[in-house]
This record gives sequence, structure tokens and C-alpha cells, in this order.
Amino acid sequence: MSRVYNFSAGPAALPLAVLEQVRDEMLDWHGCGTSVMEMSHRGKAFDEIAEQAEADLRTLMAIPANYKVLFLQGGASAQFAMIPLNLLGDKAGADYVNTGNWSKKAISEAARYCDVHIAATTEPGNFTRVPSQAELDLREEAAYCHITGNNTIFGTEFHYVPETGSVPLVSDASSHILSRPMDVSRYGLIYAGAQKNIGPAGLTIVIVRDDLIGRAREITPTMFDYQVHADNDSRYNTPPTFAIYVAGLVFKQLLEQGGLTAAEAVNRRKADKLYSAIEGLALYGSPVEVASRSLMNVPFTLADDALDADFLAEAAKAGLVSLKGHRKVGGMRASIYNAMPESGVDALVSFMEEFQRTRA
Repeated sequence: MSRVYNFSAGPAALPLAVLEQVRDEMLDWHGCGTSVMEMSHRGKAFDEIAEQAEADLRTLMAIPANYKVLFLQGGASAQFAMIPLNLLGDKAGADYVNTGNWSKKAISEAARYCDVHIAATTEPGNFTRVPSQAELDLREEAAYCHITGNNTIFGTEFHYVPETGSVPLVSDASSHILSRPMDVSRYGLIYAGAQKNIGPAGLTIVIVRDDLIGRAREITPTMFDYQVHADNDSRYNTPPTFAIYVAGLVFKQLLEQGGLTAAEAVNRRKADKLYSAIEGLALYGSPVEVASRSLMNVPFTLADDALDADFLAEAAKAGLVSLKGHRKVGGMRASIYNAMPESGVDALVSFMEEFQRTRA
């Protein structure tokens, strides 16, 4: 069968060229006689893979030298505990901005270890926007301030970097990392699960400033201590080798395509096309405030939700899959990460137009 356009929120589509290279190298990586999945994580072959992946990510994101890049396991969800355990130091609390489900989970986990102050929340409006800088009630004594940079379920995104003064800013960037440039120097820590814009599920990237590690609380499990992973080049235990390898191929491809500035231009075109269709076609609507709309996750509703099942079934027949919205929002959601080609968005817009025509 031919490949479909996969609008899944994650695990998400991977670039076709990367999948083809993985296929070609599956049995024998560069003449070593084994696949990456079979080679030692401490051997020279994997050294080359891991070191190149980190170097390419540093180039892509212009990561300053005083930041560590860690390739970890446990998903972004493990970071909900690792962050307070490592960053609190002698501080009693941290600030959190509540903009959706993943923010709430991060808040709940952090509350096990410290005083969590909700600096702002958009829950009363069902998370249809992100708060402005003026709404943030930040504390000078906080150990850090945590945001979820892009909210996968609700389709909102921070299009500004919050000013937090001397308090380190921490961002869950799982759903928008590598979609556009980020000024890493404005953050104390950035983390992201790989399964949206980086590679296969099982890998988590942590980018953390040097001065924020090495002071984990005594109760911190060894595997949750950033210093341990930094001291061992992310190989204190066996890392997710295959996921790191595929991520490295994605980084390389992005560099060859012009880097994150070029990626952003394409992503903005894709998002503009889809939002224009949602706004311009009477059958569809967006639940998200315009200024907060995500470039990566686009929820939309039909004027009559009785048509939802037909829309999904006919879309699947047209090769457009994983469009069902999250139960907390309803309707549809198109996740248009880097690997979603512009032709996929064009196909979705054409389908939306035709679906409306047949229902008029």
C-alpha cells in the first residue's frame, strides 16, 4: 500500500528520506556488519553516532558551550520529577504556568517535592490561549519557572519567551522543538520527548545550563541526577541507541535543508494554509485564540459534530489519518510537525473543501 499522510500528535510521522536511510542501513551500518540496534553503546561505532548527533543538534539550535546536551529515557514525563529534584537546590518552591494537561501533570509531580506557585492559568477558558507576560505572577525567590511551550492537546503555543529575571526559565518543548529557532540562552533548561519532531519514542532530549546541575537533592535516584548523565556522556546505563541514531539522521537532514530558519518558513506556510481554510470555510471553526495558535498542533471543529464520524472515515479513505481530536477538545486535530510535507496540508485542505461541498 502507499504511505498515508499521518497527522498523529505522537508518535508522529518521520521524514521519508530518513526512513529510507534507516531501511538501507538496517542490517549493516557503514560496513561494520551489524545494525545500530545490535552494536555496543560503548563501542567506537556508536561513539561516532552519538557524538555526531550531539554536534548537529548543537549547530541546529546554536546551543551555547555552557549547556549540556543529554540523551535520556523516561519520556518528558520523567522530567516532571527530575526537574525539581535537580533544580530546587536550597529553594523551597518553583513557579509553574498552567496551560493544559501536560502542565497540570508537571505541576502535580513537582508538588511532591516543593511548594508550587501557579504563576498563571488559562484553565477557566479551557486552555484556549496562553497567558501574556503581564499576567505572569512570578516570584523572585522561585528556584525556576516552568512553562509548556506548546500544548499538543489544546493547540496553543508561546510565541514569546517569558521574562523571568534571574529565575531560570524551564520549557517543555516536546511539541515544537526544531520547528523554529529558539534562543537557548534565555532558558535554564529545555526538554523534549523525541516522538513528535525528533525521532522515535523512547528518547528524551535535555538541554541544561551547567550551573543548574550538580546540586541534586539527596533523595534523588541516581538515574534522575543530571550530573550523573553529564559525567557519563548520557551512557551511565544503556541509552536508547536506535532512537539516538534516527534522531541524528533527522538533525542532519534539517541542517541540509537550511536549518531551523528554513524549517520555520515551511511550518508557517503549512499552518497559514490550514488556519486560512478553517477560517474561510463555513463548516469549520477554531477553538483557539488567534494570537496563541500553535504552528504544530491545529485543532478544529465542525459546525455539526454529528458529521465528525463521516469526516474521519472519508478522510482515512483519502489517505489522511489520525485526525481525531483529543476528547477534552473534541472535533479534529491535525498535527503538522516538520515531517508533514506541505503536500499533506494541501491534501487536507482540498479534502475539507470537498467535504463541505458535499454537505452544503
